[in-house]
Amino acid sequence: MNDEKIIQVNKLSKNFKDIKAVNNISFEVRKGQIFGFLGPNGAGKSTTIKMLTTLLHPNSGEIIINGKNPVKEPDAVRKAFGIVFQDPSLDDELTAWENMEFHGVLYSIPKQIRRQRIEQLLKIVELWDRRKSFVKHYSGGMKRRLEIARGLLHHPKVLFLDEPTLGLDPQTRNNIWEHIKELNKKEQVTVFFTTHYMEEAERIADYIVIVDHGRIISQGTPSELKKKTKTKNLEDAFIKLTGRKIREEEASSMDNLRMRRRVWGRRQR
Repeated sequence: MNDEKIIQVNKLSKNFKDIKAVNNISFEVRKGQIFGFLGPNGAGKSTTIKMLTTLLHPNSGEIIINGKNPVKEPDAVRKAFGIVFQDPSLDDELTAWENMEFHGVLYSIPKQIRRQRIEQLLKIVELWDRRKSFVKHYSGGMKRRLEIARGLLHHPKVLFLDEPTLGLDPQTRNNIWEHIKELNKKEQVTVFFTTHYMEEAERIADYIVIVDHGRIISQGTPSELKKKTKTKNLEDAFIKLTGRKIREEEASSMDNLRMRRRVWGRRQR
């Protein structure tokens, strides 16, 4: 990891009618960093990620990813990142190999390089021996590992992970993060992730930004956040910063998810 900035966000805002989903936020992500973007339900995390990944245009502010602006140069930015959505996006009726192959073709990776890369990544995530199995027969953890491998197939500079371990048991969650840390080290890929598992964020993240009501309310390393809030763990720090009130999911979350998949599918063709 170095001081070079791979993501720069400056005074970013996004409104939906009278709702300020993202309100004038600024932050930077260093190259090679494992960066946690945390907040309660409805805090603005998903909207921010959609803007970072070209699925939404901001009302104001600027984003630079790998030196490119997602609004002005969306195709160049898409080539610079991989993404693992919160909900499954694999084709269950295809094998692991076929899912990877299809993704590689979409990114126009030459056949020989593509197949070498598929083998390399499937071995890293320990799915090479199951490459000919249909994804519908995979466990939840296996599917997540395959999605991570697929997201890295085109050598992205940044890997976006939207709650990558949601609903998985602790052993599988730990296993997946070990793979992500290995890939971060081997591939020199910057990892930008969201999670509601605070112990996970505390253990994995180099740096954390906490958002609520569309604004950044605190940021720093896990140790710095605990020191600022005079708490013993990140979960206590998070609750102290965001409060104990139970939050509702972001409005029309399923509609937003369907829109995201439709738009993403069209843009990959």
